[in-house]
Amino acid sequence: MTAEDLAAGAPLYADLPGDIEVSFEFFPPKTEKMAETLWSSVQTLAPLKPRFVSVTYGAGGTTRERTHATVARIVAETDIPAAAHLTCVDASKDEIAAVADAYWEAGVRHIVALRGDPPVKDGQFQKFVAHPQGYRDAADLVAGLAARHPFELSVGAYPETHPEAASAEADLAHLKRKLDAGASRAISQFFFEPEAFFRFRDRAAAAGITADLVPGILPVASFANVQRMAGQCGTHIPDWMARLFGGLDDKPEARQLVAATIAAEMVRRLYAGGVRHFHFYTLNRAELAYAICHLLGVRPQ
Repeated sequence: MTAEDLAAGAPLYADLPGDIEVSFEFFPPKTEKMAETLWSSVQTLAPLKPRFVSVTYGAGGTTRERTHATVARIVAETDIPAAAHLTCVDASKDEIAAVADAYWEAGVRHIVALRGDPPVKDGQFQKFVAHPQGYRDAADLVAGLAARHPFELSVGAYPETHPEAASAEADLAHLKRKLDAGASRAISQFFFEPEAFFRFRDRAAAAGITADLVPGILPVASFANVQRMAGQCGTHIPDWMARLFGGLDDKPEARQLVAATIAAEMVRRLYAGGVRHFHFYTLNRAELAYAICHLLGVRPQ
């Protein structure tokens, strides 16, 4: 199809059939002001009827209490299914069992089980070392949680390969272990080119993975922050993104418009490739995710 054909055709977002499901990720607030922003975002996105919302867990369990409080409030005060992140870092199996029990008692039925990243020390990321009485990796954690309570379990996936993986094949084999241990879906690390997800999906199918693979979508609120995050997790940033965000550092409104356009176009292309569930990394801000969902036909019911 030529550029002329696209320009003359129906609008890219017109008349979508409304079969898209979304979920949203938040992080626990550090201050009362941040808590107000987070709760405002939850209330803004709740009418979109997300499949679930998840709340992250700080490195080394550093946000354990705040994560629990945030998830418990979502469960108590909304009708949104809430998922709590849980990691292996610096915790024994008994400690993790206690956290899992507390979530179950609070009404949380969904956990995002991750190996987790160790805390940064002296400005440097540390190599993961399993707790002597803890779980050795995320697959081990999934098996332990599945044996503890009948949680719905999600795990992480890396379309462009985990930076610590020995190879792309080894990374896929580890993903399969996590799913075979009891997880029902994998939520991907963010990426910026649909082809990266499609290649990953094809390789996963060839490796015998049949579980849901949900693309993680990160609308770019700050290009500098995204560059830093991408460097940590091995996500490729295409050159055209730098050109599009160039000159917008002091123009937040224009930057938001560009960010929404880029993310919506990528999701629309993923939709054309058969994807129907999208997980948005909100960074506790609702505006970008809400605008993208609106374009995609996900509206308050």
